[in-house]
Formats: sequence, C-alpha cells, structure tokens
Amino acid sequence: MEKINPATTDITQENIERLIELFPSVATETRDEEGNAHRSVDLDALLELIGDVAEGQRERYQFTWPGKRAAKEEARRIIDKTLRPERERSVNWDDTQNLYIEGDNLDALKILRSTYAGKIKLIYIDPPYNTGHDFIYDDDFAQTRAEYDTESGDFDEEGGRLVANLEGNGRFHSDWCSMMYPRLLLARDLLSSDGAIFISIDDNESKNLRAICDEVFGAGCFAGDIAWQRTYSPRNDSLGIPSEVEHILVFSKQPGWTPGRLPRTAEMDGRYDTPDNDPTPWSSGDAAAPGAATHHGMVYAIQHPITGELLYPSNGRHWTFGQSQMLEIMSEWADYELRSIDDADRRAQICGCAVGDIEPIQGILLRDDSDQTHAAARERYAQGNWPRLYFTSNGNGGIRCKRYLNAVEGKLPTNLWPYADVGHSDEAKKGLKKLFDGAAPFDTPKPVRLMDRILQIGGSDDSLVLDFFSGSASMAHAVMQKNAEDAGNRRFILVQIPEETTGEYANLCEIGEERIRRAGAKIVAEVEEANRQLKIGEDPKPVPDVGFRVLRIDSSNFTDTYATPDAYDQGQLNLFEDNVKPDRSDLDLLFQVLPTLRIPYSVTIEEIEICGKRAFDVNYGQLVACFDTEVGTDCIEQIAKMRPIYAVFRDASMADDATEANFEELFKTFSPDTVRRVI
Repeated sequence: MEKINPATTDITQENIERLIELFPSVATETRDEEGNAHRSVDLDALLELIGDVAEGQRERYQFTWPGKRAAKEEARRIIDKTLRPERERSVNWDDTQNLYIEGDNLDALKILRSTYAGKIKLIYIDPPYNTGHDFIYDDDFAQTRAEYDTESGDFDEEGGRLVANLEGNGRFHSDWCSMMYPRLLLARDLLSSDGAIFISIDDNESKNLRAICDEVFGAGCFAGDIAWQRTYSPRNDSLGIPSEVEHILVFSKQPGWTPGRLPRTAEMDGRYDTPDNDPTPWSSGDAAAPGAATHHGMVYAIQHPITGELLYPSNGRHWTFGQSQMLEIMSEWADYELRSIDDADRRAQICGCAVGDIEPIQGILLRDDSDQTHAAARERYAQGNWPRLYFTSNGNGGIRCKRYLNAVEGKLPTNLWPYADVGHSDEAKKGLKKLFDGAAPFDTPKPVRLMDRILQIGGSDDSLVLDFFSGSASMAHAVMQKNAEDAGNRRFILVQIPEETTGEYANLCEIGEERIRRAGAKIVAEVEEANRQLKIGEDPKPVPDVGFRVLRIDSSNFTDTYATPDAYDQGQLNLFEDNVKPDRSDLDLLFQVLPTLRIPYSVTIEEIEICGKRAFDVNYGQLVACFDTEVGTDCIEQIAKMRPIYAVFRDASMADDATEANFEELFKTFSPDTVRRVI
C-alpha cells in the first residue's frame, strides 16, 4: 500500500516535470544531501533549446523590489499543514457547499491548490491598502521551515501574523509587494481558464499592484481598472485632490476574457418600439457593417422592391448578413434571384481596391422588375409588420435592419461604477449595522451591491467564488443573496486570518461567521415570506444554500515528518507506533486525506459502521476511509466489496499481522481497481 504524503504539493517539482514534458532532452538527475536521486532540469541544455534572449542584457524592462526572489520561493515552499473541521461552528454541515477557512491565507492557498487548481471562476480580494496604518501579513522569509512550522499555529508570540507596515519603514512598499506576490501566484493557479480576479485597492499601491499583476497574470490579461465611487461625500480636509474613488483591478486567467453583461435598464428598453405593428419591439439598425476590404463577397447590389433602384453599402462597409440570408429576407418583399451584373467598378470603389482585385459576386435582383412588382411591394409595406430588412422614407428610402429587443444582450459594463449603481462605503456600514442589531462590528465593509456587480460580470450562476481576504464576509452575503434572486448555485470559499478586534467579537473570523449566519437567516426568511405570497399556479422560489463548513488551518495531524532518525533516542521511538497526534479526531484525518485525492472539502460525507468499526463514505462511494483501530479482515472485506474508487486506512489500523498480510489479496479479489492508501 502506498503511503499518503500529508504535505502540500511540491510546486518546484511540478514545474520541473512540465519543462521536461515540453523538452525531454533537458532532463537530468541530481542528488540531495542524503544521496537521493531527483529529476531536474539542465539549465544550459534548456537555454540551448530556447535561446537566452536576455543574455548579457544588464538593462531590461522589469519590476522588482528587495525581497522579490524570497517571495517567489515562498509561493513554492512546501508546508505540512491541514484544514481541521470545526463542525460546531458550521451551519448545515451535511448539506452545504460553502467553506469558511480560518487562518493565514498563504497557507490556505497552498492547501486549496491541491484540490481546486483551475476550478475557481471568480476571485475577489480586498487586501490591506498599505496606508501606513493598516496591518499586513508578516511572512518572515528568513525563518527556517522548523522555525516557521513550530510557531503556535499561524501566530507569533504576540498573538498574530499581522504587523503594521508604518511609512517610516524603509521597506514600506517592498514588504507590501512581498506579501501580495506569492498569494497572487497561487491565486492564478486556482483560476479556471475562463476565470478572472478582481482586486480592490487605493492609490497607495495601485501602480505596484498593477505591475505585479502584469507579471503574474500577463499584461495581455489586464481586463480593466474600475473606478468605484466609494463615497457620496468626499472629505475636504485632505492634502492634494480629495479621493472619491477606489480602484478595482481586473485580470483574467487567459487573454480575450469577456465580462458578463449587466441587466438592461427601462431606459434602454424604451428605445425599442413597433412602428409597423410588429409583435416584437425593435430599433432601427444599419444593414451594413465595416470591413469591406476583407469581405468582398459581402459587397453587391440589392434591388429596391418599390423603386427598383440598385442599393449598395456605403464605402468601406459590407452587408451585415451572408448573401443567402439577405436573399431569404428580401424574398419576403418580392420574388428575388441572384444574377450577375457589370458592377465591378462600383464594388471596387466600396472595397477600396483595384477593379482587377475584386472577386465576382452576383447581386440580389428582382426576378420581374415591373410596375406590378413595385406596386405589390408598396402594398406589402402598407400592411406593416415588415420583414427584418425594411426601407425608410415611407418605403422609398434606404435599407435598414430591425434589431429586436428579445435578441439583444444586456449592457456591457464600463470601468466607472457610480455609487448609485453599486453602493458606497456608508451604505455598506449601515447595512452591516442593521444586520447586527444597530452596532456594526466592522469599520470598512464593502457594499453587497458592489459584490453583486462583480458576481454579475465575473461569474455565472454556478460559479465557485473565492475571497481570501474576506473581512466582514460581504462576498458570502452577496453570493447567498444572488442565489436567492435567480435560483443560482454559486458557492463560496472564504479565508480570513483571526485578526483580533475590540468589542463583542474576539476576532474577524467570529464577525465573518456571524455575518453569514445572520444574512443567511434573513435571506431564508425573505424567500419563505415571498413563497407564502405566491398566487395559485406560481412556482415557489428555492431556498438557497446559506450554510458553510468552518475549517481551521492547523499543523499536520501527523507527527513530525521532517525529523530524521538521529533526532530521537530509543526511548522516544515507541511514540511513533501511531503517527497520529493524540488530540486529532477521525474527521480531522479525513479532511487531511481529501486534498491528496483531489476531493473537494464540500463533498458529501456519511459516517457509517462496518463490522463494528467507524468509517466514512465520501461522495457516495468515491472514498471509503476507516481510521479505527483493530480493523480485522471482515471489515477489510466489506469495504472491498463496496468497490470504492479510493480506500484509506491508518497505518496502525490493522488488527494483526494476518490482516495486514491479507489486505492486498482481499482487494485484488473483490475490487482490484480500488486505489488503496494508508496514513
């Protein structure tokens, strides 16, 4: 049986394997201090293949700061930590798809990467703004792994991993950049190919954040710098120009990302009418589009059904639809056919090319160009409800195209978001105050309407949304509210370090969790009340998922895997007969196993009994895990007969040597395809 490695993925080794997959000839072998062989990359061989374009170029365009190299290394550093379930703090544990993670978000991102890489559609973060007073994460890159991991959880002796980055600090900007850089590197790995990240920031670090994101995501993935009007009453005691807006930088995972559309307004829909009594409202649009130079085959004559005049697109433009579709629409006016005419000069002029370069194309002409045909077309015009291509000036003018209301999409978002549309900071604080019975426990929440706008353009109705600087949990509130409105299935993952606060709540995690509980209860009550008001025959709205599983970052459930044999004396060796720490539960063990098998933390978990032993059935048979002791062959056989995809046991689970000896044979007999692992 293969043993599970509880540590996070080795990103450096992943990158090496990707390079070797692309360039097999660069593979080489190196040995570590203990003499163990590892696959590596021959840098000289790689440079020979791709060419070192920066060789000898001392001056090159780049963005750097003291500590950047260490920040990159920190993103790749392996950690031996886990997410421990806090069932008593959770809501709807068995049914919810949402997660709330307590702890350092750098650790959380590394742990989440194993399971959620490439699966998150939308990331929103509101990191510390580095004003000289806000706290930033204290990532001490100078610490050794042992020093780092033996700290009390994620905190130092003063009770936190947060420090004030004062303006007097010589590394004022560098420390902030070093804090953000590894987190953004890991965030990019989590984004799906069609995903995007939205980052709130003020003027102090906006230019540095843009430079970091250009490097991490690629300058070609920059999607916009949104100006959010965060206040309706700017301060007049500021030095320089008072600030009325905050930035929201948007970067996509891949170039060419398109934001979602916003709902249309009544004013926009009011531009559509039915002057011809068409049952569907429409507005008038151009029947031609730019690009004639590259669309010669869409430049040709169309004969007017009433006047008999030959109509052409204006210079530089071509007909909007393909010729077969144009012919079909025009045939609703009269009997048309495709016919060649001598009009190469006219068409070449429109396309902006020489007559000899114009490709031949037939025109759409009346089969019978007679007064009778023209009169019938005029009568058709008088009837109303015209075809999609119609004519102006009482039917005698140029050709236009109907743009139907039911075919147009919503409004494209711009990079200016006024508070009237998405709320302001005072609205956010008042909303939080109302939710908490008149006393807002958080000073700088973001408006739910702002989060809603980000969900509209950055996600879909079934998106997985991540916020790893979650603060007061505005994003979770918005996700639940949005699902209530459109019956969506959006899910959230929130991460927050338990920063100490003053007042009723001890830390930010307590505030965030309570905010989700209260907001969820309010949303459920509103949905239930709306359903009670339904008329006969109306379908009730589904109640959205307002639950969440609380997970807390902690040290590994297993004893120190980094220690070498010479670090222990003979009297200590009996401590390792069972490699699980004494304060850890079976559910703790299960949650450390899940990411190693790429199973989401929100998966369905059923506690079952097999031959008197406690076990877990995960995701309806995807995984069966048994961490009980004295597990006999009868239990092993029953689990094998369940034919799970994965089966996991403890190293110390087997009742005796005979059980361990028969383990593989039982699975080979009853479920040979099951992947077996031990911890």
